[in-house]
Amino acid sequence: MLGMIKNSLFGSVETWPWQVLSKGGKGDVFYEERACEGGKFATVEVTDKPVDEALREAMPKVMKYVGGSNDKGLGMGMTVPISFAVFPSDDGDLQKKLKVWFRIPNKFQSDPPAPSDDSIKIENREGITVYSTQFGGYAKAADYAAQAAQLRSALEGTATYQTDFYFCTGYDPPMKPYGRRNEVWLVKSSE
Repeated sequence: MLGMIKNSLFGSVETWPWQVLSKGGKGDVFYEERACEGGKFATVEVTDKPVDEALREAMPKVMKYVGGSNDKGLGMGMTVPISFAVFPSDDGDLQKKLKVWFRIPNKFQSDPPAPSDDSIKIENREGITVYSTQFGGYAKAADYAAQAAQLRSALEGTATYQTDFYFCTGYDPPMKPYGRRNEVWLVKSSE
């Protein structure tokens, strides 16, 4: 954890590369369509726990890996946003499952350090196109679910996206008290 705090306060913070393709809105919901670059990601999957609890279990593992708990003992710096996939049920509630995706900084993309914790996997992911909406505060599962519902409503009839999962993202360390940035990303379906 100390590595995470040191990196987030004093180290470099790199943004996951993307390009804004278009902007839109309906009512008071504004969104961007973005092409997000692929690459190598450190991932942790947690099942059989509510999303907020699963996130409290998964995030420290990823932060320790980034902070130096890896075969090279390297603190890699942060990339933002940190994203996690959630899996909605038919009623809109979230299933007891999530998968954290942390994009490995560009400097380490070609040869990422191996995690010391075997629950962390390094995965190669293709680029994705997403519809993203932004909101503030300390986000919980209910906040993400509400924002996802509003974004789906705003996109109704104009866009196709995957319905079996979506991404929740955060840009800020836990100790940042205000001006926080969170987003929900619906992944565009290939047409």
